[in-house]
Amino acid sequence: MALTHFDGDGNAHMVDVSDKPATAREARATGWVRMTRETLDMITDGRAKKGDVLGVARLAGIMGAKRTSDLIPLCHPLPVTKVALDLAPDPELPGIRVTATVKTGGQTGVEMEALTAVSTACLTVYDMVKAVQKDMEIGGIHLTFKDGGKSGRFEAQP
Repeated sequence: MALTHFDGDGNAHMVDVSDKPATAREARATGWVRMTRETLDMITDGRAKKGDVLGVARLAGIMGAKRTSDLIPLCHPLPVTKVALDLAPDPELPGIRVTATVKTGGQTGVEMEALTAVSTACLTVYDMVKAVQKDMEIGGIHLTFKDGGKSGRFEAQP
């Protein structure tokens, strides 16, 4: 399979999507921030000194999705029509599991926007509580679902 972000000479370029039809597109991504049980309890009990960790991370994820083309050089700026983030405490991890769903009615997909939303939200959780735990781990960031466009539907296997 050829990589679309390279021309015939191997130079990076933005893919021309001008002839693609605008269709409904959706992507979902997930990731996590692993921390100690004490740090998780501090977040869920609302005792973090910087405030509402999950609320701020949710807003950061939304903002990250909307600014993806400013961060990833070859991404197209898209008319994002929905960004939803779910930040769920997981005592088994222990930590926070983050899921982002992004939608558009455009000419290219929103996979990068969903991945950026999760990444930004995870980084924000880290930033909000790094004063009490510096060795938190961010990981598991991956695409779990996408639909629309030429390549159709994708669902990651559990």
